[in-house]
Amino acid sequence: MNHQRLEKNVGLLALMMILAISVGGLTQIVPLFFQDVTTQPIVGMKPRSALEVEGRDVYIANGCVGCHSQMIRPLRAETERYGHYSVAGESVWDHPFLWGSKRTGPDLARVGGRYSDAWHVAHLKDPRSLVPESVMPAYAFLAQAPVDGKQTARKLQTLRALGVPYGDADIAGAEAAMRGKTEMDALVAYLQGLGTLIKSKR
Repeated sequence: MNHQRLEKNVGLLALMMILAISVGGLTQIVPLFFQDVTTQPIVGMKPRSALEVEGRDVYIANGCVGCHSQMIRPLRAETERYGHYSVAGESVWDHPFLWGSKRTGPDLARVGGRYSDAWHVAHLKDPRSLVPESVMPAYAFLAQAPVDGKQTARKLQTLRALGVPYGDADIAGAEAAMRGKTEMDALVAYLQGLGTLIKSKR
């Protein structure tokens, strides 16, 4: 192809640019679909409990995902502060994933087990009582909001259709497991399950 013709024809140049970018992008992305490290859960991983699934929805609904990432990059400054860097196998059952990039607050990928349930409840009710410089809003109302478990079983069924290995017993008992639980209970359960399979350096 005549190089001058390519440079002078804007449409043809745009087409060739799109083709080049597509080939380059697909060359990097497609192999990831066939690597176990990106498609298989890490060893010992179990599906979230019904309460944790509801807690994840509370997390999303209240905008927590807008200020907290859940992806630790393999950089010394991040691993020293937050713990082991995130690996793809931790997120294979997340639909959608909540990696994020905005950090108004700290990354939460390894927050599970770092604090007690009571600490999380106190922090969610009044963040500045524990972290004076916090700009996080208070979520005390979650302790008064009961979890509506009517759709929990359907949520687990949907996740199972997407590849999460929930059993029939998990789905059958999902609604009953929500009785007497609040959105605060659910959110704390979700937070306590984050990143517990890969040990933190802290």
